[in-house]
Amino acid sequence: MQGRFCAFLAVAALAFALGGCGVRGSLETPRANDNTAEAQSGQGKPEGAAPKGHKGFVLDGLLR
Repeated sequence: MQGRFCAFLAVAALAFALGGCGVRGSLETPRANDNTAEAQSGQGKPEGAAPKGHKGFVLDGLLR
């Protein structure tokens, strides 16, 4: 019984400690769009930009 109570207190203390992480206060508003480059294609890339090459990953066989 004593061991369960100590384990519960440890888990509760960990939950409270992790729950307190973060920034306290109001939410930040989004900043104004300060990007100097203009996207013409609608996907964040300028027209005529070369596509990014594929970088291999261990799990590619499962994901593709």
